[in-house]
Amino acid sequence: MSRDTSYILYDIPGNAAKYQAWSQNVWKTRIVLNYKNIPHKTEWVEFPDIAALAQRIGAPHTVLRLGGQPRYTVPILRDPTTERSLAGSLQIALNLERMYPDAPTLFPRGTEDAIIAFDAQFTHSITGVLAPLLLLRIWAQLNEGSKPYFRTACERRFGQPLEAITPPGAPTAARWAALRDALEPFAKDADARGQSDTFLLGERETYADVVAACWLAVGRRIWGADTQEWAELETWHGGRWGRLARAFKRWEYVDTPSVPDVARL
Repeated sequence: MSRDTSYILYDIPGNAAKYQAWSQNVWKTRIVLNYKNIPHKTEWVEFPDIAALAQRIGAPHTVLRLGGQPRYTVPILRDPTTERSLAGSLQIALNLERMYPDAPTLFPRGTEDAIIAFDAQFTHSITGVLAPLLLLRIWAQLNEGSKPYFRTACERRFGQPLEAITPPGAPTAARWAALRDALEPFAKDADARGQSDTFLLGERETYADVVAACWLAVGRRIWGADTQEWAELETWHGGRWGRLARAFKRWEYVDTPSVPDVARL
């Protein structure tokens, strides 16, 4: 599918991966674009500049704070030909599905409600156990323009310093077990369906698999693909998570298929 002008995908740069992209939420959108072969290019924006960018290009907010103030987050996807902007990984995926009906689908007929529910459930279950294992390391790999913003936001949310949220060294046994336990119901549900030893909602990949693969991939990027943490996670639940990660390797590149983001999965 060709376009005269590529979409612009806004992302937060970091140095944990060769091509700067690390954010699981932006990776969800990037995988969808790559899967559907929709031309796009990445533009980088630091955390403190996201709100001003979104307001300037007319991107919608994705969250309302407790006081009713809008919060702007990436991914943001902008179409230069129409000057329309979308925000939020799920909303972007749903919109692209409807805008490109002839492209390969990640929402097979009759699955949209189940996938939306999966997205919410998986994100809710995994965020609380995976994020604390990574936050200090995420902060360390950010550019200097984003570090103070990220630290302040995380410490306000968790009520303690980043160094207490993510202690140095390997994850404790209890925290590591909590992550494995949070993933277990999704593996069991997929096993019970009996349709695939790789994909979670059926015999082929869907956006539900994109969600899970991208959440786990942020761990792979921040820990490192050759670390004990990632090697162990790949083996959990009969190796399902390792197979899922490898299944998306072909779509895991930044802008250009010839430059994959990681050398090994």
